[in-house]
Amino acid sequence: MAASGSKVFRRAILQICRNYQRTYSQTRYPEQLLRCNDVSVTRWHRQFSLNLRSSCAKVEKGPKIYTKTGDKGTSATFTGERRPKDDGIFESVGTIDELSSAIGLAREFCSEEGHMFTDTLEQIQCVLQDVASSVATPKSSAREAHLSRTEFSEDNINDLETWIDLYTEELPPLKNFILPSGGKCSACLHLARTVCRRAERRVVPLLREKEIDPAPVKYLNRLSDFLFTVARYAAMKEGRDEKIYRRVHPGEKL
Repeated sequence: MAASGSKVFRRAILQICRNYQRTYSQTRYPEQLLRCNDVSVTRWHRQFSLNLRSSCAKVEKGPKIYTKTGDKGTSATFTGERRPKDDGIFESVGTIDELSSAIGLAREFCSEEGHMFTDTLEQIQCVLQDVASSVATPKSSAREAHLSRTEFSEDNINDLETWIDLYTEELPPLKNFILPSGGKCSACLHLARTVCRRAERRVVPLLREKEIDPAPVKYLNRLSDFLFTVARYAAMKEGRDEKIYRRVHPGEKL
């Protein structure tokens, strides 16, 4: 009975070997395994398990982060067209990426303070990915299939306007020019606002050249207003003062 059990065990191990070989294209394991004694089978099985875990780990790592395709100073748009990395398309996409990073930093500070709009900032970061995709699909090289996949919805603009109105209702009237201030959350949101303005300036030439639709430009324009609004809202909720602009030398004309 024991011998029969050992034989079944060896056959099972051999079948695992065959499956392993087909999956990972490894060296064929010997059919003589069926004729090994139990000690040899156990020792071999331990080594086999180590090899299997090692191979699985290699498979799970996935592709490398670097592709080397941009080593000559070019990159590909969503349409597959290669352009210099300092092309207006990539300047715009890079600045939108920078904007998302600035919002991400502000979001971390806002999360620590428990601000109710923190999740909204995360949603905006997701929408910015769509903005970048739309910008990275220049009409001069895009087919209809490309444009339909990266079409930017104006519902995103409507969302921003709704949020701006919601938070503005709770804010005191703005009677002076204010400086970026009001605590870490507010100051970081103001910083994100200035990056947003720069992103908008980057995409305007693309709109003028009719490479992109107006919707992404409208979104960035409205987003800077939203960031200004929630920067003030954060300062108010935290009970922090917003610094007011004042002329340093009052006797001098501007």
